[in-house]
Amino acid sequence: MTKIPAVIGSNPAFERIIPIAKPSLPRLDEVEAEFAEILNTGVLSKGRHGAALENNVAEELDVKHAIAVSSCTTGLMLTYQALDLTGEVIVPSFTFMSTVSALRWAGLRPVFVDVDPETMNVDSEAILAAMTTDTSAIVAVHNFGNPCEVDALQELAGEHGVRLIFDAAHAFGSRYMDKPLGRQGDAHVFSLSPTKLVVAGEGGIIATNDDMVASKVRAGREFGNCGKYDSTLPGLNGRLPEINSLLARLSFPKLEAAIEVRARMAALYREQLSKIPGISFQRVRASDRSSYKDFAIIVDPNRFGLTRDELALTLKAENVETRAYYDPPVHQQRAYQQFAPVTGLPKTEKLSANILCLPIWSSMNPTIPLKICEALDAVHRFAGSIHSSLIKQDFNLNDDRRGAVNTLQPAVVEA
Repeated sequence: MTKIPAVIGSNPAFERIIPIAKPSLPRLDEVEAEFAEILNTGVLSKGRHGAALENNVAEELDVKHAIAVSSCTTGLMLTYQALDLTGEVIVPSFTFMSTVSALRWAGLRPVFVDVDPETMNVDSEAILAAMTTDTSAIVAVHNFGNPCEVDALQELAGEHGVRLIFDAAHAFGSRYMDKPLGRQGDAHVFSLSPTKLVVAGEGGIIATNDDMVASKVRAGREFGNCGKYDSTLPGLNGRLPEINSLLARLSFPKLEAAIEVRARMAALYREQLSKIPGISFQRVRASDRSSYKDFAIIVDPNRFGLTRDELALTLKAENVETRAYYDPPVHQQRAYQQFAPVTGLPKTEKLSANILCLPIWSSMNPTIPLKICEALDAVHRFAGSIHSSLIKQDFNLNDDRRGAVNTLQPAVVEA
């Protein structure tokens, strides 16, 4: 017998909150000796752990340079600067805000383009239509770890003589045409924040085969100091501390195991939720591998029976955390509305209004997504009663759609 959803009177599916993400961290005994060494030596930055992390990542990604920095955002800022970009940069609006904030810090003008609603990645045809003589670069994002159409983007950038940067915050462990992401384009910039597969606490990695870019980034993370107490460029403090480097160095060898778990959880979600009308998924090409940093579903309210926001509220009552990535999209956020296309971005806006990310992490037990899927099935079956109940409870979903969703969850530091 189908369980009655908690929002209309039953007990929650879970006794405790199921978080949207859970960082994979080493045990204390795994870090104790090396942590003590850091404290005893007083080498808190620019030490052996940072160097080892960079060497390990460069080898794994088959790239000449892997440069550790204090965050992915810092990495984007330094990369944009190192490439001497000017004028306009084409970028998707369906991304985390830092992809674009780093452009503005570099004095660049974002030109927002639509995404393919199936892959959720930037649309090559939309990029081509947005090209002008002022375009200096394309920034593409591997959303939720799903690789972009790398070859098409490289061809497009080459034909127009512009730079190509990949915001790869989600993409450690992703593979394009069975090759790791990192060496394609001018640079890839990865994140090591707590929601990612490789965790430093906070941190980032810039991967590039361009010697000049690597040299500028290394100087840039050291205040622009080339080593002779002379600024060769306006830099900042972008170093990754040794304690964070140690965490990332210990996390990195577990990447493949994390990928395997997430792939199984994603397959389980897809198998179970595909039986429910009105639920669809991000398309990952058969030749590629997604890291599944997030697992996203798209809710068709007409077929499912509830809106995305009603579903999010209902899952909250079951003690299941969700995230509406990315709503609002960047071009609708106050700091960037001045750059929004006059005609809007219809595909991005529709996707943002209907997407919902479900819990997934690298040590997840399959009983959790199975139970979430059961809850979702029950929600669909009782959709009419739930909708009426939410209206009676006066959630004002239509008047304050984003506000209703945002009250469900704590602020997220980085997507």
